[in-house]
Amino acid sequence: MSYLADPIRWHFLLQIPELWRVMFRVAAEESDELALSPEFAQKLMAQVVPGIDRYEIAHTTLYRVHQRVANAFRSGRTFLIGDAAHVNNPLGGMGMNGGIHDAINLTGRLIEVWRGTRPDAELDRFDLQRRLVTKEHVERQSIQNKRNLEAADNEFRDVLRRTAADPALTRDYLLRVSMIGSLRRAEQLG
Repeated sequence: MSYLADPIRWHFLLQIPELWRVMFRVAAEESDELALSPEFAQKLMAQVVPGIDRYEIAHTTLYRVHQRVANAFRSGRTFLIGDAAHVNNPLGGMGMNGGIHDAINLTGRLIEVWRGTRPDAELDRFDLQRRLVTKEHVERQSIQNKRNLEAADNEFRDVLRRTAADPALTRDYLLRVSMIGSLRRAEQLG
């Protein structure tokens, strides 16, 4: 995975089996028709990897970056996890990984309630815990990831340099972006 911070045309590259997934910022004044055109995609790719006459582009789609967290992750016997519970921008993989954390957390609690080793109220704790962690960590970090990519000048690079130069800041940064910090916060909540 590689991110390029730029206030006008940020992008990221993600290598997946047999393909590269590339996401670009599309300016508000650029129409959907333009953004979906093969010529536009070729032009953007030429800015990333110059010198190739024609890029093989398997698929293009538009994605509106937005953030939402459900008011509750539980209603009776119904639970929301992953994108059904929280949607955020895809920068940093926070949504997918948060959804995996939701599923693991809920599964463990459901097993205990089903076996009778924990009361039904344990499932309310899932709602409290995962929703709060989503608000405090997943949503906050995904918003910050987008701000970082749109940062003017060298602001984000300067923050990264200071972080890399200080072992304590580096550790805190890695715990936050790896979502280990969110798992620790969830443990604190019970």
